Amino acid sequence: MKKWIIIGLCLPLFWMSCSSGIEYKKMEAIELAKGIRNDSLFLEIHFGMSRKDFYAHCWELNKTGLIRQGGENATVMMELPDQLKKKAKMNFFPNFHEDIIYEMPVSFVYEVFAPWDKSTHSDSLQLDVLSFLEKQYGTGFITLEHPERGKAFVKVDGNRRISIFKFDDRTVNAIFTDLTAEEALNAEKERRKRRAEELGS
Repeated sequence: MKKWIIIGLCLPLFWMSCSSGIEYKKMEAIELAKGIRNDSLFLEIHFGMSRKDFYAHCWELNKTGLIRQGGENATVMMELPDQLKKKAKMNFFPNFHEDIIYEMPVSFVYEVFAPWDKSTHSDSLQLDVLSFLEKQYGTGFITLEHPERGKAFVKVDGNRRISIFKFDDRTVNAIFTDLTAEEALNAEKERRKRRAEELGS
């Protein structure tokens, strides 16, 4: 679970450090100015869902066999038998603020990953995940280049940002973020930082 939290906290720095970050910031500003909310994620999970409701909802989905516990019982896992070009799995677990979902990191891996088969590596999987998410959330992803993560795809619809990037040779991450909540969290962190500096002076 710590991996998900670290990824979420690093995302703002990730986009700011991209060479095409100006294009992204322009897209973000335009979308946020619309005042449109797109809180839907997947499996009827959404931004603003409480921790209690999330667990109850996953319990019901688990009883149907649609999902089950992921690795180390720290994530929720769903099999993707034919949604991608190869049989795959997606693992997810939300980040909460005050027991409310504001971000959803998701990881994708092909079940047939093999080091010698490049078609099972994250380079191919990333494009496959992009196509999969475009079918669910529409086109309009822009391409960004990061010095460490390489190529990433990002789309902003109102308050919802979807980012897709390679985590390692096998894994591709997609992160859904409520930008309005992220702004509030950043403002809160800045207030705490200033308060700590004032107390320390």
